[in-house]
Amino acid sequence: MSRLHAALALIRVREFAMTIAQCPFCGPTLIVRLRDDEIGVRCVRCGASAVHLSIGWALQETLGNLRSLDVCELSARGPLVEYLRSRVRSIATSEYFADAAPGESVDGVRCEDVQRLTYADCSFDLVTHTEVFEHVPQDARAFAQLRRVLKSGGAMIFTVPVTDRIETIERARLRDGVVEHFLPPAFHTDPLRDGSSILVYRDYGTDIVERVKSAGFADVRLLARPAEIPWNMGRRVVVARRVG
Repeated sequence: MSRLHAALALIRVREFAMTIAQCPFCGPTLIVRLRDDEIGVRCVRCGASAVHLSIGWALQETLGNLRSLDVCELSARGPLVEYLRSRVRSIATSEYFADAAPGESVDGVRCEDVQRLTYADCSFDLVTHTEVFEHVPQDARAFAQLRRVLKSGGAMIFTVPVTDRIETIERARLRDGVVEHFLPPAFHTDPLRDGSSILVYRDYGTDIVERVKSAGFADVRLLARPAEIPWNMGRRVVVARRVG
């Protein structure tokens, strides 16, 4: 019922469309476009948005069989988490809670701050995250943390909104606990937390490849939008490897 309520909140009648397509998580399915953006495109069977569908296709393209992998995902629910739980050897999930300490459990969900993860070095073969890093104050520190917890040869696969500009635009920064704005504040809605708003710290450009490399990753690629997703609504996915 909650999935139905979420869909009804997204729908714009004039932008509605549907088609039969392939879902990387659940196979042949009906894909609907509730509104003309990535969040509005959904798989009817599993509820995956175009963002989740994009990372699903990237997982299949770059890794294939996931059965032997220990995985860290920076969320605790949703279609990607459900898919990984059914496919990988082990999965560590978490959410960020501002009023909880990293490593603490909140209603059965582990709290982690990606800027100071509590996981041990070289714990995972794969790290995934979707639409997280634009909301992280110190993204360079967070990328370095994810490299730290990856095993040698491990992969990080993730999405953030990426513009066609080359350079990332910093919108705000956190300094001594106070947010300083360089541009008018922008927010994204968090559908997993009653639609609360989350501050956007930056608008990434294609230089995100270099930003990830600066954290020590190798073979960093920005994949094209998956052709399998209808209406050209796929999201570009970043794939990076830890070497050494």
